[in-house]
Amino acid sequence: MKKVLVLLLILSCFGASAQVARKRTVKLMGSRFDITIVAADSLAAEQHIDTVIAEVTRIENLISDWKADSQISKVNANAGIGPVRVDPEVFALTERALHFSNITKGAFDISFAAMDRIWKFDGSMTEMPSPEAIKKSVEKVGYQNIILDKKHGTIFLRRKGMKIGFGALGEGYAADRCRDMMLARGIKAGIVNGSGDMSTWGKQPDGSDWTIGITNPLHRDTLFALVPLYQSAVVTSGSYEKFVVFNGKRYAHIINPSTGYPATGVSSVTVFGPSAETANGFSTSLMVLGKDAGLKLIKKYPNYTYILITDSGQIYSSRKLGLKNLTL
Repeated sequence: MKKVLVLLLILSCFGASAQVARKRTVKLMGSRFDITIVAADSLAAEQHIDTVIAEVTRIENLISDWKADSQISKVNANAGIGPVRVDPEVFALTERALHFSNITKGAFDISFAAMDRIWKFDGSMTEMPSPEAIKKSVEKVGYQNIILDKKHGTIFLRRKGMKIGFGALGEGYAADRCRDMMLARGIKAGIVNGSGDMSTWGKQPDGSDWTIGITNPLHRDTLFALVPLYQSAVVTSGSYEKFVVFNGKRYAHIINPSTGYPATGVSSVTVFGPSAETANGFSTSLMVLGKDAGLKLIKKYPNYTYILITDSGQIYSSRKLGLKNLTL
């Protein structure tokens, strides 16, 4: 259920300032991370970027399902065999992910990692998979079979062949962790952007807000909204770059883990709030749930706001954002 990157960061000219901003782009967690730190001088900013990279790497080594020695890989290797004890940090992340599964009734599910990749979005598909193949592709998926034992700090996957993977949720968690760590160290402004899971805090050196541009899903080379951010997180999920069309219906690359069918009806969801991890859970879930069920869900969480765009170009946004007369 990996999202696509649809955010463009707009940095204004820094100009003369007592502080400087430094930005570095690196590959972490298998994805692009853009790290911007505002500090008293360039050397301090670069040193703090090094600290952020080290923290993301630490988290990756704990939760990556692609690293054979990670705690999550050990959980997966013991699926159907026995529980595996994990660090409290990993346990808590899994617990929060299962909370999302519960409130979305399976539209969000970290056991999607065991899903058979029968849908191809590289132009090679000429016909839809059969209903039987689609059903079989998700037979090892099911958050109800992830058993957490809080007393012993263990995770157990009840069915053999099951797997869990955090994907973009892990990137959002890493972005949040690094933001909080930098704030604790007295760094008053910066951005940690993990492949579109973005945590920001403070302001640019010239005193202006960090600003993001929301891509127009119907015209990808244009923006239809600019939104200022302050100590906030933002995540966008979109289906307009990777999709297939059968019988006039568009199927997104984001798969519903409970059915095996691709999401339909929504082109883009951007979610704002205090946590990139939580915003990621909402953005992915709204893509899968669709407009009606998705908006009904997120409206229960007033700390999070949204911009949702349907395949037909209709725009829905939270009143709190104050975005009026939006058109594509």
